Amino acid sequence: MNKMNQLEQKIRHKIDTKTKPPGALGMLEALALRIGLIQGTETPEIRNPHLLVFAGDHGIAATGLVNPYPQAVTAQMVHNFLNGGAAINVFCRLHDINLHVINAGVATPFDRVQHPHFYDTPAGRGTQDYRKGPAMSEEQLTRAADAGAAAVARVAATGSNCIAFGEMGIGNTSSAALLMSALTRIPLQDCIGTGTGANEAQLATKKATLEEVYRFHRLDQYAGDPRQLLQQVGGFEIVMMAAAYREAARKGMIIVVDGFIATAALLVALEFSPSVLAHCLFAHGSAERGHEALLRHLGARPLLQLGLRLGEGTGAALAMPLLRAAVAFLNEMASFDSAGVSSRTDT
Repeated sequence: MNKMNQLEQKIRHKIDTKTKPPGALGMLEALALRIGLIQGTETPEIRNPHLLVFAGDHGIAATGLVNPYPQAVTAQMVHNFLNGGAAINVFCRLHDINLHVINAGVATPFDRVQHPHFYDTPAGRGTQDYRKGPAMSEEQLTRAADAGAAAVARVAATGSNCIAFGEMGIGNTSSAALLMSALTRIPLQDCIGTGTGANEAQLATKKATLEEVYRFHRLDQYAGDPRQLLQQVGGFEIVMMAAAYREAARKGMIIVVDGFIATAALLVALEFSPSVLAHCLFAHGSAERGHEALLRHLGARPLLQLGLRLGEGTGAALAMPLLRAAVAFLNEMASFDSAGVSSRTDT
């Protein structure tokens, strides 16, 4: 029996001998086991959790063909994050999560912005319109990937062992849908949702536009080449997240995966490093079309089903208390022996 199997047996025994009927804490028991296996210990801990929001603009968003909101909203929401007024700010404050915001490539510059948790590391001022050519250059892709890894390295240096990623970028559900379809071979129409709230007519235009993009780039040919795929239809924030997942796994961190776009970025990361998946916990099932199929493709069971489709990392922030609860019961709850409680007797 290898060490991992031995550890799993020890953690399962520890869970099963707590003062409760077997399985009575449901998914929390599986969560405690998973966290213990990720950290390689019977006494895991959630230490100094961080959530990084990567913001980037998409060239196609300026056309209005795939999104009902103007592209300027991306920069406006970054300012909202920095002023503490977004949903993710509320949830991070509530659950004691350190929030950092990274400019991955917003079209509007932030030259005068000074904030201790803001990192201005753009790979460009928005991607190019991928209806007409590649979304980014090879040099921009490399710059974005390096910045994503560096963002995680900064967090790991604080002693944090738990991290989550969120995003902000008008039009980024389109990029995520294209990436998902190319990598999973799930029909593109089944990957495209309403995003920020497209009506029926807008959704039809979005689907038709993305079908043209898929054919223009012949995306099927890039299924085994994630770098080229990102270069053709990716977003700077998605590239940074994909690299951030890989760096977090290298650091041995617990990774809490948010919604549709964050999961699409993980899908890309797994093309580079399949072992990243062993570090991931899936926060929630998004209401954005395509996310359920993407979770099925990854064999993932989300912790929450709240009908969220906001992004920003909000689902990951809401799931964080469940990680803390799982660790707390594993470490602090009495066993039948220690509490002097009679255990189950089977005849």
